[in-house]
Amino acid sequence: MADDFKSTLCVVFVGLSAIIAANRVAARPQRGDFELAAGAICNCSSTGGDDGSFDEGNRARYSDEEIETDSDFTIDKESRGFSLTDLVESMFSAVASGIGSIVTSIIGTEKNFRSRSSRVSYKNHQLIRLYPNSQEHVNDLKELEKSESEDVKFWTEPMYNRTTDVVIGPDLVSDLKAFLRYKGIDFKVLIPDLQKTIAHQNPKMTKEQRDDLVTTNGHSMTWKRYHRYGEIVKYLEYLALRYPNIAEVITLGHSYEGQPIKMIKISTGTNKDGEAKPAIWIDAGIHAREWIGSAVATYIVSQLVEKNSSYAKLLDNTDWMILPVVNPDGYEFSHTGDRLWRKTRSNHADDEDDSRFLQLVNRYTRWLWGKCEGVDPNRNFDYHWGEVEEGGASLDPCHETYAGPRAFSEPETKAMADYILANKQNIRVYLTLHSYSQMWLVPWGYTDTKPSDYSELASVAKKAIGAVTKIHGTDYQVGPSADLLYPTSGASDDWAKGVAGIKYAYTVELRDRGRYGFLLPASQIVPTAREIWAGIKTIARLVICNT
Repeated sequence: MADDFKSTLCVVFVGLSAIIAANRVAARPQRGDFELAAGAICNCSSTGGDDGSFDEGNRARYSDEEIETDSDFTIDKESRGFSLTDLVESMFSAVASGIGSIVTSIIGTEKNFRSRSSRVSYKNHQLIRLYPNSQEHVNDLKELEKSESEDVKFWTEPMYNRTTDVVIGPDLVSDLKAFLRYKGIDFKVLIPDLQKTIAHQNPKMTKEQRDDLVTTNGHSMTWKRYHRYGEIVKYLEYLALRYPNIAEVITLGHSYEGQPIKMIKISTGTNKDGEAKPAIWIDAGIHAREWIGSAVATYIVSQLVEKNSSYAKLLDNTDWMILPVVNPDGYEFSHTGDRLWRKTRSNHADDEDDSRFLQLVNRYTRWLWGKCEGVDPNRNFDYHWGEVEEGGASLDPCHETYAGPRAFSEPETKAMADYILANKQNIRVYLTLHSYSQMWLVPWGYTDTKPSDYSELASVAKKAIGAVTKIHGTDYQVGPSADLLYPTSGASDDWAKGVAGIKYAYTVELRDRGRYGFLLPASQIVPTAREIWAGIKTIARLVICNT
């Protein structure tokens, strides 16, 4: 009954949405569809190589594939032109209120309904690597990106002579490949079925195995798999209980959905003069789907606490503040709802600058289709916030880089920033762990201009990646985000340097370079963590000695 009723409501709201669409201010950029030229000649080769550079020797040709047309339904939003605004708003308010009551009585509240929603499947979605070798190619891909199709998701930004990774839904795979051939853009399929890779990324753990770990180690953490947020919190609390002289768990605040935001402070106390020691801040899990960052953060915690005798000198000179999961709601949702979810899980419908009428439309269309939740936490910090032209941020609530209705609109970013500001006099290094690309990024991200002390920051970063490479031979690049990756405004590292005044502020993009991307297998947790820990230890020794 609920499904039938919801289907009826969908029809009603499609009609209502179509009627009001022509009268609404466009809250989102218009979506342009990429066009395939008739009679496209499909004779372009695709290229190989798993890193971020071209490999002329590994190019393999694809055979022509049958092109399947796919019709898209798009409502273009024109400028506002209400003639009977008050009347329409009043009528819709009454209708919406009545519908809301009926819906709630039949299928429960919005929150309960969403909790029963099925997990997103990426069956037959392909991860494709593109090789644009001209500015025209880059422009073509940027136009494709602007189309914001649900079946075309860019994992990396189009840049000249750099590879671009894109996830394509099964309905558009044939069309997109034909489009790429016509434009002369080489490509290679990295993952032919994302869902199969997701299914094998994280080995399962039985209850018996978990119980054995608790019996043997006192906790269920193992760096052979990715853990849920509850397990990570329990591990931090175990350490604080087991090692009270050096480990303290601090609740910074609570997430949008009410989960505690837990960090661990690792310290052997004051220095010989009775003063607080210089500290290193490490956070991870700002973006929900980047599991490897949180796994590396907890590995570093385990080294410093459970193996503290091996790092006595380091602990004598340095305090550590480690926040393994900045975005617990999004992180959990990436485990239970959508593996590739990036943002927080907030809903700012009431914050948007619309009339009450449009807020009501937003509220119920979101209920019906369940879209547009969340803010990109790494565009939500109050430093050059909301610079959308060249800053890699969006003011569109449905976009993956949505900066939020205002800076620090997210309780997660606000809680983290408040703690850092309260302790900024002691924090010498700020490190935020992300994935992927194998880069050690130096501010600034919001502009091409480099900070005055860039050479000093880059020098320290180069020594860190030298230590990284010595472990497993993994190669990292050093440079500003705007040069190596893409521009970012409102990012945490820029804020840490520009507002909190932390000189050595870095974003570390972990493994890999795109073979798996955000779906890095759990088998790579320990190798990644070992090499990054080597780099961080190098930075700690360099910076603290210079303090």
